[in-house]
Amino acid sequence: MAAALARRAPELDAACADAVDVARAAAERRCGVMTVGEHLGVVAEDTRVATHYFAVDHPGYVGWRWSVTVARAARAKVVTVNEVCMVPGEGALLAPPWVPWAERIQPGDVGPGVLMPTADADPRLEAGFTGGEQARDADPAEWSQIRAVVAELGLGRERVLSVFGQDEAVERWLLGEGGPDNAMTRQAPGHCVECAYFVRLAGRLGRQFGVCANEYAPQDGRVVAVDHGCGAHSDVVESAAGVELPRPVWDTLSLDEITIFD
Repeated sequence: MAAALARRAPELDAACADAVDVARAAAERRCGVMTVGEHLGVVAEDTRVATHYFAVDHPGYVGWRWSVTVARAARAKVVTVNEVCMVPGEGALLAPPWVPWAERIQPGDVGPGVLMPTADADPRLEAGFTGGEQARDADPAEWSQIRAVVAELGLGRERVLSVFGQDEAVERWLLGEGGPDNAMTRQAPGHCVECAYFVRLAGRLGRQFGVCANEYAPQDGRVVAVDHGCGAHSDVVESAAGVELPRPVWDTLSLDEITIFD
């Protein structure tokens, strides 16, 4: 029985329901350049607490409503205003849901002056010769000495690309414009691996990829697969060679001087 009473909707207080003018006056004081439209109704929020809704007459806020909450103290006859705000109604234009920055960032969004921190548990990276993630646990003095020796000997970086990171890059590059499955490659006269402008990458990735060094190619300065191709292949030659013309011959004619008395 108690649970049923708890779930029962509160009754609308008569004094709060009749306080339309009080609620409208509060909304008009708050609206600024906006206007308060017709009264849309009243809803009971709790015992002796109700919310009045008014239309927002502004073309930029279609579907929005003024919400004015009023209340009356026990055994009191005066109704007071608790809160005035704008709330979206049916068909209101709303901002898209908030997305965290880590999920909102897209490839190519990093521009000049933008810093993108590396995640602590980024699976694309692993510890290099200089300690990597374990460096933070080492003694500061010892770690400083290790870093000095590593830098002097050129042993490597603190983080290097992991196997997972390499496989992820391989999959992304193969599916990109520099991969083998696209219209450019299907119409090319040859593959990049046979092109003089193809500069192969070092290490494990070099077995499948290189960089194009042809300024006229669409992928100049970008990673291309060995079986990618384009029309700027180095082995493409002109179909018909030009005909070498002989040197021009200058034929000069000279006439004897003729006068009218001859």
